[in-house]
Amino acid sequence: MSAEEDAEWLRWVTRQFDSIAGEDREINLQEFKAALNLKESFFAERFFALFDSDGSGTIALQELREALTLLIHGSPMDKLKFLFQVYDVDGSGSIDADELRTVLQSCLRESAISLPDEKLDQLTLALFESADKDGSGAITFDELRDELESFPGVMENLTISAAHWLTPPAAWPRPRRPRQLTAAYWHNHRSQLLCLAAYAGLHVLLFALAASAHRAYGASVMVAKGCGQCLNFDCSFIAVLMLRRCLTWLRATWVAQILPLDQNIQFHQLMGYVVVGLSLVHTVAHVVNFALQAQSEASPFRFWELLLTTRPGIGWVYGSASPTGVVLLLLLLLMLACSSSCIRRSGHFEVFYWTHLSYLPMWFLLIVHGPNFWKWLLVPCILFFLEKAVGLAVSRMAALCITEVNLLPSKVTHLLIKRPPLFHYRPGDYVYLNIPTIARYEWHPFTISSAPEQKDTIWLHIRSEGQWTNRLYESFRASDPVARGSKRLSTSLRMRRSQRRPQPEPIHSCTSAQEVVASDKDFTVDLTSCGPEGTPCQGGEGLVYLGTKEGTQARWRAASKAQDVAPEMPSENHQFCNIKCYIDGPYGSPTRRIFASEHAVLIGAGIGITPFASVLQSIMYRHQKRKRLCPSCQHSWMEGAQDDEMKLHKVDFFWINRDQRSFEWFVSLLTKLEMDQAEENQDGCFLELHLYMTSALGKNDMKAIGLQMALDLLAKKEKKDSITGLQTRTQPGRPDWSKVFQKVAAEKKGKVQVFFCGSPALAKVLKGHCEQLNFRFFQENF
Repeated sequence: MSAEEDAEWLRWVTRQFDSIAGEDREINLQEFKAALNLKESFFAERFFALFDSDGSGTIALQELREALTLLIHGSPMDKLKFLFQVYDVDGSGSIDADELRTVLQSCLRESAISLPDEKLDQLTLALFESADKDGSGAITFDELRDELESFPGVMENLTISAAHWLTPPAAWPRPRRPRQLTAAYWHNHRSQLLCLAAYAGLHVLLFALAASAHRAYGASVMVAKGCGQCLNFDCSFIAVLMLRRCLTWLRATWVAQILPLDQNIQFHQLMGYVVVGLSLVHTVAHVVNFALQAQSEASPFRFWELLLTTRPGIGWVYGSASPTGVVLLLLLLLMLACSSSCIRRSGHFEVFYWTHLSYLPMWFLLIVHGPNFWKWLLVPCILFFLEKAVGLAVSRMAALCITEVNLLPSKVTHLLIKRPPLFHYRPGDYVYLNIPTIARYEWHPFTISSAPEQKDTIWLHIRSEGQWTNRLYESFRASDPVARGSKRLSTSLRMRRSQRRPQPEPIHSCTSAQEVVASDKDFTVDLTSCGPEGTPCQGGEGLVYLGTKEGTQARWRAASKAQDVAPEMPSENHQFCNIKCYIDGPYGSPTRRIFASEHAVLIGAGIGITPFASVLQSIMYRHQKRKRLCPSCQHSWMEGAQDDEMKLHKVDFFWINRDQRSFEWFVSLLTKLEMDQAEENQDGCFLELHLYMTSALGKNDMKAIGLQMALDLLAKKEKKDSITGLQTRTQPGRPDWSKVFQKVAAEKKGKVQVFFCGSPALAKVLKGHCEQLNFRFFQENF
């Protein structure tokens, strides 16, 4: 921060204290915590004790100003001494192991990280042994300084403005200026801009032709007829943008290179607003015309008769143009109000869904209202109802069953659905799910998180954010024997112990030797090679046995011996069930372009990882197929020729989560991906993982420097991250996207394409960086 910003920050702190100090001009500990937004007691008490220079138990404003001035304008050594005093709890001039443990424990609470006591002890010892160079059993100031200097970037963070240590509340964001139409913006949005220009030009042409044909009837009739002709096109073509099966088919053709198929929902919303605007102008023009007619002495009808009755005979079906127009406008406004984000995002999706079905009566009324509308509607309506009929027939042809449910942290429901025959999909595709026991008529879209190479089940990871998803989670939670009841802990303990028991002999037609693979945690027995002398049984198909044979813990599942992608293992709160459901799909998404990329950057925020979970599994499956092994020396190498569908040279995967437990959703998948990467002998990894935890304080925050140093040291020692258990180190805070994309561009692995699934706010930030570096940007929408 600049000196001017530092001075402004100092004035802010002074104002904060002035507002609560009162007449005595003294501040106690509780007032100090409130003024500086310090929630952790340890750091609040340490700051307070250091600022209270006379030890009176209160801080005078003069003491505060002197302390803060020293921190802002002091030398780097002065700031480092302040950090040492914060860690030196007893003021002995050195930091012992117990003091360091207390500091790290407070750092964990500040960063919302939960680790067992044993891990905290390991972190403490790792940092303490590294800093205590002379083995004296205490860390001196010089040793702390040397330790900080061994970590790149830490000393720079300490020597910046002290405003990063005590942060004021975020100011209101300044209004953003409209984005200029730069060359980079034109390059990345060329197809969208051309379609918008064609759309606007078509409206101008339709309006002009209709208005000129009625120029003899006056200006109000010309405007009404011009808007009506544009509405004929909009009200029919708006349905074409939601033909998901047709759009999925078009994604595989050359048309996807010309038309912005990924923005079909945005264009649908835009056309909806255009329809509302044109309808209002069309109605006002007719009202003006009716008012002029009613004032005319030659007209036998009054104004309200022209507007609300069929007596004037306006229209081609029993003169019903006026009343049908009023009903159409009311239905349109109702649909607009119920389609707003405040309705859809507030958990009332069924309100949006049922009011949106009013397009059916609207089409009927439009046919009655306008004499030419049926001609515009004919082709789109045939396509629309054909797609609906095909979707209904396919989805209702056979009821599927949910074979397993896993209740994951942060209220995420993991469904395993039996994969129907002839159900072919591509990584990143999504389906519409209907569970009659939750809601008979509601269909909701969810991305398939399993890879197409997984033949037996389909995975869906559903986060509880609305009424339907919350009902889904709570229905399974209520039937979970572990999550409810007074004997919850005893039940959980019995389940854990039962999982550790030796597995019973599986029931199988083949009685020969069996190959047992898999882990302690997941108790899996693989029978894919149970034929004579280890040959596959019955055409390469075997059985995988999970759990115990008794009760609901037994499950047999078909598995192919040739399947290289391992399934996600069940969570602790898993249930085996047989619940009927229906799926409609699959439908394509922008992630289908990933395999045609050269350097793909995948960014998932929270549950936005779901499309990339499928993609990552499929990528690694295809990548492994290119491996070759020398039969003589067992040397492995990658075949130079790639398959026609996958052009990838490098994949960077970013997963951003707020809390620690969210990483548990796909931790076993990421573990397997890292194991595959460990076998690579090429220069650099084909797939690189980047994990970020936003609730954790970054290295530029004094309250987290010790913790991040300890986590780095222990990760190097144990070859795994303490937060997730992966080899990839979990980074604190949010990514610096400018540095991230500069690094990606410097790798020069080919043309970069960025794929994102997450919040719209982050999408805007990423899109701006991509435009600067001429990266293609794709966002998951449905």
